[in-house]
Amino acid sequence: MDKVIINTDQQEKTANPVAQNKRIILLDAMRGIAVLGILVMNIMEQGQPGIFYMNMNAGQSQTGSNFFAWLFGMGLFEGVMRGMFCILFGVGSLLLLDRLEQRGIGLKAADIFYRRMLWLLALGLLNAFVFLWPGDILYDYALIGLTLFPFRRMSASRLMIPITILLLFGIYRESSQQNDTRLVIEKGKQAEELNIHRHALTPEQNSDLTAFQKFKTENSNPGMVVIGKEASTAVQSANLSGLLKIIYDQNIDFESTFFYNHWWDIALLFFTGMAFYRSGFITGESKTWIYIVVASGGLIITLVMNYYDLMNIYNNKFDFVKITESASPVVFYQAKRLLQVAAYLSALILLYRLTSLRNIFKVFANVGQMALTNYLMQSIITSIIFFGFGFYGKLQRYELIEAALLIWIFQIILSAIWLRYFTYGPFEWAWRSLTYLKTQPFKRR
Repeated sequence: MDKVIINTDQQEKTANPVAQNKRIILLDAMRGIAVLGILVMNIMEQGQPGIFYMNMNAGQSQTGSNFFAWLFGMGLFEGVMRGMFCILFGVGSLLLLDRLEQRGIGLKAADIFYRRMLWLLALGLLNAFVFLWPGDILYDYALIGLTLFPFRRMSASRLMIPITILLLFGIYRESSQQNDTRLVIEKGKQAEELNIHRHALTPEQNSDLTAFQKFKTENSNPGMVVIGKEASTAVQSANLSGLLKIIYDQNIDFESTFFYNHWWDIALLFFTGMAFYRSGFITGESKTWIYIVVASGGLIITLVMNYYDLMNIYNNKFDFVKITESASPVVFYQAKRLLQVAAYLSALILLYRLTSLRNIFKVFANVGQMALTNYLMQSIITSIIFFGFGFYGKLQRYELIEAALLIWIFQIILSAIWLRYFTYGPFEWAWRSLTYLKTQPFKRR
């Protein structure tokens, strides 16, 4: 079997970053693919009102190129690339801690690890409030990352305990939220029927009717168009201080309320990454038949499920009253996403074993070595395009995909050129220097 994990030589008892010649190319390539893939959905949040992140804009064509762009993004990328990125963060955290502990530096390993996470948190705030990225993930990763240290020595089988608990909690929470929405619809329809027949409504029934009408308005094509136009107009007409207030309000909510309600989602994926690393699954040490079964079975199951779900949404014309009423009482989104990510990773491991494709993986590995820089660069580029040049809310969905693909090409080329002359990306270099309290080598000799 062609293993992809590397054997590191015995390392001196110093607290330095891993040498470039000891990097695992496959993991870097996976990270590069993930950071590029994240942009396909992130640009849907950055370039237009957030209500159209997952839904098509009825103010634009909902057929042809826009339809296929929506199907492409939602079916192949939504949640999955972020899931892969999270899993690789868990892998990277454990890989770092293992290497630090192998150097016999004692508690200094914890010092380095926690300082690394705190600086990542600062970079997340920079991304959200300076680079104006709505929905930054670095801040969330850092907060959850601070909790990983006590779990560093757990085996893959023991890591299944928090994974199972968090997965079941996620299924329960998302199912409860959907069933609560279904209850709003049921009670609202009952109150609406009484109101139509001119029956006097109790205060509770009036409240039910108001909640239902609000939900129906905000979750149908006509209502979403109105909300989208209001959001687009607010951004397009805002001066700098007004724009900053809009983005700041979004990010304050995202990094407080949204994080509080979704922390378990990130933790689940981090622990999964740690288990994948401990078991050798993600470093190519599992048996070939396992990767074949997970890749083929996982892709067939999840892509068929995604297509069915998306066509149900599309055929119901994004009317989430109808969609919610017809939905299963149990939401298996988290389980499906885990399977789809595992399938993608398995497929990549199988492809990496084909030596004829190694050079392609090296292309993506360059992007992955500069994943932090490339992620932050995406924020800077899209902020300039949508806020600086005024394209916010003006592009079709397929045009947003085209913009993402152009950014991919730019970052792939830039990463390859940059790493010919420099050891790290600029933000990686700064992060490592701050983490180790020592200026790291930057230019290649």
